[in-house]
Amino acid sequence: MTALDGTRADLALAIIYLNKVEARDKICRAIQFGSKFVSNGKPGAAQNVDKTTGLARKVFRLFKFINDLHALISPPVQGTPLPLIALGKSKNAFMSTYLFLDQFVWLHRTGIYKDADRAQLIGKISGYCYLGSSICTTLVEIGELGRLSASINKLKKDKNEEYHAKLQKSNQRSLALVKAAIDIGVAAGLLQMAPKKITPRVLGALGFTSSVISCYQMLPSPPKPKDA
Repeated sequence: MTALDGTRADLALAIIYLNKVEARDKICRAIQFGSKFVSNGKPGAAQNVDKTTGLARKVFRLFKFINDLHALISPPVQGTPLPLIALGKSKNAFMSTYLFLDQFVWLHRTGIYKDADRAQLIGKISGYCYLGSSICTTLVEIGELGRLSASINKLKKDKNEEYHAKLQKSNQRSLALVKAAIDIGVAAGLLQMAPKKITPRVLGALGFTSSVISCYQMLPSPPKPKDA
């Protein structure tokens, strides 16, 4: 493969990545929280970037609640323990509600929805739904990691393809667990549950880290090299 072929392949992967609405949303999220970290809650260019990017992200998420609503009413994967099914469905319910209510927050910020008091209440409820979803996700990942760990221990002697696949899946879920735990801190910060500990700068750092992890998780796999 020539250098030009490699460049074309890299650009093709970048196009695939950037064509994902979810990827663009997470890139904007990284910009938003990165700006929040820089501004530390003080007026200026960084805070303007934070506010405008946050508002723009809400457009990306219009009707996105349908995804989690569909997952909520879909049958669970066979063999999944009942507690993990309940936590997974709770996560979908919380996230779907959060995304649905967040649309009204966007409508208020654009001036279409006029009731400021109700919009503030809706925003707070949606924030608690995001917190609930993050907590459920954290518990699901802990449970799934426990199941994977048991499977990996059984396959440890053979170390076949199934063992390596489960090991890779375990690594992916470990990263997802870290992200979900960070998102709990993000939700707590947005709800101002601990304003002295989770300052705007700390919130910005947490949100930026979570966003970078999300961006990494959505990276497309490079094509496998063809045999000569």
